[in-house]
Amino acid sequence: MDRYPPIADHGLVGDLQTAALVSSHGVIDWFAAPRFDSPSIFAALLDHDGGGYFLLAPENPEGTWKQLYYPDTAVVVTRFMSPDGVGEIIDHMPVHPGLTATDRHRLVRVVRSVRGTVRFGLECRPRFDYARATHELDLTPDTATFRAPGTTAYLQSAIPLERDGQDVRGAITLNAGESAAVVFTVCAPDGEAPPPPTTEGVTEELWANIDFWQLWVRTSRYRGRWTEMVHRSAITLKLLTYAPTGAPVAAATMGLPEQVGGERNWDYRYTWVRDGSLSVRALLDLGFVEEATRFTNWLGDRLHDCQGPDDEPLQIMYRVDGDPHLTEEILEHFEGYRGSYPVRAGNAATDQLQLDIYGEALYAMAESREVGEQAGYHGWKGLARTLDWLADSWDRPDEGIWETRGGRQDFTYSRIMCWAAFDHGLKLAAAFSRPADTARWTQARDAILEQVMERGWNDKEQALVQHYDGEVLDASLLLAPRVGFLAPRSPAWLSTLDAMDRVLVSDSLVYRYDPKASPDGLRGSEGTFSLCTFLYVDALARAGRLPQARYTFEKMQTYANHAGLFAEEIGPSGEQLGNFPQAFTHLSLIMAATTLDKALDALHR
Repeated sequence: MDRYPPIADHGLVGDLQTAALVSSHGVIDWFAAPRFDSPSIFAALLDHDGGGYFLLAPENPEGTWKQLYYPDTAVVVTRFMSPDGVGEIIDHMPVHPGLTATDRHRLVRVVRSVRGTVRFGLECRPRFDYARATHELDLTPDTATFRAPGTTAYLQSAIPLERDGQDVRGAITLNAGESAAVVFTVCAPDGEAPPPPTTEGVTEELWANIDFWQLWVRTSRYRGRWTEMVHRSAITLKLLTYAPTGAPVAAATMGLPEQVGGERNWDYRYTWVRDGSLSVRALLDLGFVEEATRFTNWLGDRLHDCQGPDDEPLQIMYRVDGDPHLTEEILEHFEGYRGSYPVRAGNAATDQLQLDIYGEALYAMAESREVGEQAGYHGWKGLARTLDWLADSWDRPDEGIWETRGGRQDFTYSRIMCWAAFDHGLKLAAAFSRPADTARWTQARDAILEQVMERGWNDKEQALVQHYDGEVLDASLLLAPRVGFLAPRSPAWLSTLDAMDRVLVSDSLVYRYDPKASPDGLRGSEGTFSLCTFLYVDALARAGRLPQARYTFEKMQTYANHAGLFAEEIGPSGEQLGNFPQAFTHLSLIMAATTLDKALDALHR
């Protein structure tokens, strides 16, 4: 087996406060606790030798492996099939009741022999604080206690354990119908050991988790053509949401590369205003109002805090609890996934100016009466103050949606989303009869439209382009018809879409832009951006190009991994690249599916 499995070779489990990746060979090689954005405990995916891992798998790997989700849940089943027997590993994290943050999180792993005789091996090698902290081991035959500064972890096992330095290993032979449970619990340094797991207790907990997820997903109102993919994406967005605050993270991981061996390796375990807003919009399309309302409240708290740089109402991202401090550091002791160095923890892009975030936030909230009603008067006042500020601030260069580190530009997409902020703000003011400086907002909205069409339009390309001083095309502009900036079948938009077809689309997959033509301050290249491919489907469907839209959408589904998950990008050889799984990709899949379903239904009426 390769020292580093493919990025896509994983399922995701989580408890709505943190999450872990399980490889299709039974290895947990990414897990951070007590929150998504906490230091890692298992990080072999970023450093095979030193990052730490938790293996539970048949000792003889010669056979066929298959990994899948139990239907409509976040329970991962990894199955091993050989002439000697069939074995299964069932992984899940029990969801915490209520919305209270906790430092106690549990990975529950159950092995069983389905047929024949299977010998399973166990290795648990935690490496706390991104493998910077040492730990001490206390061991009894069925419990290993790992003590590190700031954290204690308990491994309770029906598999006999033996010491291996400061780590543990074990093995057990199971005949058909036999099973064994292993529970890894992380808690505060003074946290008590949990009661020993029992077969009955582990079984009840598993079915309670299955019921939680299946009951949740059944509240979806999606009844379209791609139910399995849409619901898998919805579950993934839910898994990536920090329940105590309602804030979704951009991805479960950090440091996974956009180009293997390259430097485009970022920490995505934070809440971007843009990603969070669009995630909420996608969930609203499926009828999940509670999730949308909780994020709206979180966003309102950030507006109330007003901690953005240079007195801006918002900064582009926060920690899941709203903390605005995300200091970026390089973990020099990690070699990076397949040598993709540096590995960064934290994200320096938090200090960037990205004016588009106000448009995404207003777009997410504007079309949900339930969310608007629950925001209340004080919530509205915060939004109104933000739009008043934006009326004076929209006409500035910024770093743009892609967080380039090559200097500020007059990005066309940023201007379009500022237009969307005012347009949707005006609609909200009218819908709820709220006080607003509508004349000023209208003037700003109209000025942006005229400026974009005069300066963002390129006669040579016959298209809207990335920024006012260039000719580069940019797939972020695929959102323009969705937010109402241009009619989806207007000549200007269809011409822009044709230009993107020529330049950005490669066998139905879509690049963000060409970094060689528009330097972004970083070395190397990247793959096609899966978010952009789904936005392309959405734009094609709105433009009436339904055969092309459906072909692109259904072909893109073939690039999902075995469990229906997507990373950030698709590489030159069809491999998934970037942090995994990525919320942006899954929210855009939902958006594309709902738009395409509606268009196809209208066609066949």
